[in-house]
Amino acid sequence: MKNTLLLLLIVAFASCKQSTEKKITEQATSEEVATQDTASKNYPEHITKVFEAHGGLETWNAMETLTFTMQKPDGAEVTTTDLKSRKAHIEMPNHDLGFNGKDVWLHSKDTTAYKGKPKFYYNLMFYFYAMPFVLSDDGITYTDAEPLRFEGVEYPGIKISYGAGVGESPDDEYIIYYDAKTNEMTWLAYTMTFFAKEKSKKFSYIKYGNWQDVNGVKLPKAIQWYKVVDGKPVEVRNEVEFSDVTISKDKQDNSFYEAPEGAKIIE
Repeated sequence: MKNTLLLLLIVAFASCKQSTEKKITEQATSEEVATQDTASKNYPEHITKVFEAHGGLETWNAMETLTFTMQKPDGAEVTTTDLKSRKAHIEMPNHDLGFNGKDVWLHSKDTTAYKGKPKFYYNLMFYFYAMPFVLSDDGITYTDAEPLRFEGVEYPGIKISYGAGVGESPDDEYIIYYDAKTNEMTWLAYTMTFFAKEKSKKFSYIKYGNWQDVNGVKLPKAIQWYKVVDGKPVEVRNEVEFSDVTISKDKQDNSFYEAPEGAKIIE
């Protein structure tokens, strides 16, 4: 009897040990693949310095989930994004909006009409918030841009363009302007083609600079849209603040991003 009990304990211990070793191996393999993927892309030196100034791509690629809150006139808006699949879930006072990897969906909590464009909005603020790291995605071309001069300071520029068929709006263009001393991103100039479906020469400008360290990644506390005159930013138009920011290696369950019962699939 004692020998049987001892044998069962040994088997149980060995099984637990193997399970733990398997989890450690899987985690190490996942992190190794992320590191190899980052190294294999051979980013230009100037954009690499910007990524490094914000915590580095290795740190960013190790993360799985990003969440932030914005205060809107009707209450808090909480955006959660899966950083690998870009699935999204936005919780609002009167609606929930999401993307499950295939479909964009909208769920109304009451009779209040949703006045936005779900397909346009579901990843809009995530994209602006997760700069500069979202500009490390596949299908991007980096070229030098003319520097931006603002209030006597010159900011070097990196122009970002997309290959045909990449994303919802491949004709969009972005220019990162960064601090020549710190390499931190300072400005984003961007065109918007989602509605026009054709290239635009009109750039909008967002100013960055109010940064915070969240789990090793430098993310903004607030960003400012500027009025533009003759193609250049001149003064603050409005500011958006972010709170309750988390970025972690933990993943949300896939069901979190699925359309709840009663939600409308956006065609």
